Order: sequence, then structure tokens, then C-alpha cells
Amino acid sequence: MPPKREIQERRREAIRNILMTSDPPIQDQKELLARLKEMGIYATQSNVSRDLSEMGVLRITGHYELPSWFDEDSPFRRTKGLVVKMLKVEQTQLLLTTQPGAGGFVAEALEATRLQDVLATHAGYSSVLVFTENIVFRDVVWQHLSYYLTEDGEKAQEAAKAEG
Repeated sequence: MPPKREIQERRREAIRNILMTSDPPIQDQKELLARLKEMGIYATQSNVSRDLSEMGVLRITGHYELPSWFDEDSPFRRTKGLVVKMLKVEQTQLLLTTQPGAGGFVAEALEATRLQDVLATHAGYSSVLVFTENIVFRDVVWQHLSYYLTEDGEKAQEAAKAEG
């Protein structure tokens, strides 16, 4: 039997493929569970709920959508590995520490995604300050970015939980 991590990665890849190719779009988790089952992938509702959350999947106008950075043409895809660390610095702000010289590039790519909860960014040489409207939106943005931007999304999730 494959390790738990490998099973999770396969399931998330299947979810990504389902969400990218479904027409009409997937409207609820029951429908997603049924599609996974058709593919021979066993998952519980709580597995799928956690996967959707940690993958940064958005629920927009009654259906699930992958964030724009999953799009092959998105400039945001090139930022993978450039973010070294993320911190919640204020109730409405996140600080992304980047590889040296990558701050401007990461900020520009983040703004190009048009993530609704991001009001603005301010780039430094190796950092990006992300501004949101309130603590709820800050945490939503944290959730989305921590999965995708950091080298290991799960470590970022664990760090966020430890931070409180």
C-alpha cells in the first residue's frame, strides 16, 4: 500500500484534473466524491474538504474553481520556490520573504492573479507586503498562498496552526 502522502498527492492531482476539465463545473463535494470514486480513488468528505481548502480552491457563484495560478499560462506559476517564508504581521497584512531580488516579481505576479481578497501589495528587494481588508480575508489569502507558494504547503499550514 502506498504511503499516506503519496495517496494524498494522487487524490489532489485527480481533484485538480476534475476541476480543470469538468463541464459543467463541480458544484458540491458530493459530486466531486462521486467523480473520484469513478476514477477508483477512495476519499472521505473530510479528505476532500481538507484538500480543497489546502489547495486554495475557491467556491465562486455556486461552483468550485481553481485559483488563476493553476492556469499553465499564469505568470504566478513561475513564482513557485521564490517565496521562502510567510508571516502574518498585522490583522490585515502578510509578509512574504522571497529569494534575493524576487520581491518585485512575486508582487507583480500576485497582483496579476486578481485574487479578490488582496487589496494591494508593496514589494521590496526580497519581500512582499500583502494588504487585505480584514483578518478574515488575510487568513483566506494565507491559506491560498501557503499551499501554493511555499516549497512545502503542508509545513506552512502547520506553521500557521502553531502561530494560532
